[in-house]
Amino acid sequence: MALDEATRDEMLHSLRRFVSQRLRPLERQVADEDRVPAEIIDEMRALGLFGLSVPEEYGGLGLSLEDECRVVMELGQTSPAFRSVFGTNVGIGSQGLVMFGTEVQKRTWLPKIASGQIITSFALTEPEAGSDAAAIQTRAGRDGTEYVLNGTKRYITNAGSASLFTVMARTEAKDRGHAGISAFLVPRDSVGLSVGKPEKKMGQQGAQIHDVVFTNVRVPGENRLGEEGDGFKVAMRVLDKGRLHIAALSIGAAERLLKDCVAYASERRQFGKPIASFQLVQAMIADSKTEAYAARTMTLESARRTI
Repeated sequence: MALDEATRDEMLHSLRRFVSQRLRPLERQVADEDRVPAEIIDEMRALGLFGLSVPEEYGGLGLSLEDECRVVMELGQTSPAFRSVFGTNVGIGSQGLVMFGTEVQKRTWLPKIASGQIITSFALTEPEAGSDAAAIQTRAGRDGTEYVLNGTKRYITNAGSASLFTVMARTEAKDRGHAGISAFLVPRDSVGLSVGKPEKKMGQQGAQIHDVVFTNVRVPGENRLGEEGDGFKVAMRVLDKGRLHIAALSIGAAERLLKDCVAYASERRQFGKPIASFQLVQAMIADSKTEAYAARTMTLESARRTI
């Protein structure tokens, strides 16, 4: 659903105030403690941020991709850890369900995802399969009406708090390419599913990533997402939308940095005057502004063209 201009402007104004008054003052605390405070997560739920991309009939806001990108640009102007809290619910953790789920699957999971009652996680990456998603080795063998999952996933965002995983696993052992991969909805409380300790990172403190291990995890056939062998298609369709979401987040960060650059250049003095008065500094800031503006324009145009 595309918002009318007045409604969108009001929403963005509210988010801008939330970012400046609630989130930015907590950036140092989040970095030091490596977690986002629970009360902030509750406020995000109240704002509807967990359901930005979930259709209205399932309890979400049902924003168009363009409006979602505009929202994320506002959230990009603070620590990325805040956006990470709800980001999997908006993107990779829900969109497989939205695009490929059965009506029963959607009715079961999407309302809870949209409200933030359930945190989702997308389990694709493995120790030996990162950018080469077709190389995954996690196995999903048939056993009657069920599948039995075995394998390890790595660097899985929000795995520590997730109640539902979208898991990519190989259902056809002989096919080593993308055609043998299927997607499954796996609840956190499934017997044999375990989550490792949070990984230490060089940045993005407050955003959590973990290993997820599947040891003879039994998954009902009705929890398969799409047809058998559709997993790679599910992953790529989900990631296509996610790339625009992350582009918008990066643009928000760039715009925040530009504001900080201008503020610093106005205050920092050399040779008796602010460095903002020097032509070379002005040129550097102007070039950065041009690149950020071009990125914003191209991202929003791409979002408008994406179905």
